[in-house]
Amino acid sequence: MKIPISVLVVIYKSNRDVLLIERADRPGFWQSVTGSLDTLNEDLAFAAAREVFEETGIAVDRLPKDALQNMQHHIEYEIYPEWRFRYAPGVTRNIEHWFALEVPDSTPITLTPREHVAYEWLPYEEAAKKCFSPSNGEAILKFLAAN
Repeated sequence: MKIPISVLVVIYKSNRDVLLIERADRPGFWQSVTGSLDTLNEDLAFAAAREVFEETGIAVDRLPKDALQNMQHHIEYEIYPEWRFRYAPGVTRNIEHWFALEVPDSTPITLTPREHVAYEWLPYEEAAKKCFSPSNGEAILKFLAAN
């Protein structure tokens, strides 16, 4: 069963283009890297780095030390009914912690086909509009419009 605590990682380049990935289980649903903690005591930054590597092939530990930034923001949202089977019975809400990751412009992306089928780099305003989750768009704008 999934733990209802997750991370969202906005990955961006120096020109402020943002990486979006398309879900394999929901064609047309574009998002940033997301994922649940593996254990209740898993460090949030570790979970963020793990999910980034699993979903994009980007090794955060090979980037500058300050590349991964905890945005010090979290939200609580209702889990879509069609995805609740992944959680313990009765779990309907998730707490999501936001991170941002700056990567070099030439960073290669290697998707995990069972999770994501396509990716694209978009100017941050376009990326925010394309996200299927309004809170994902909000995370992009909160970080990149302020920086």
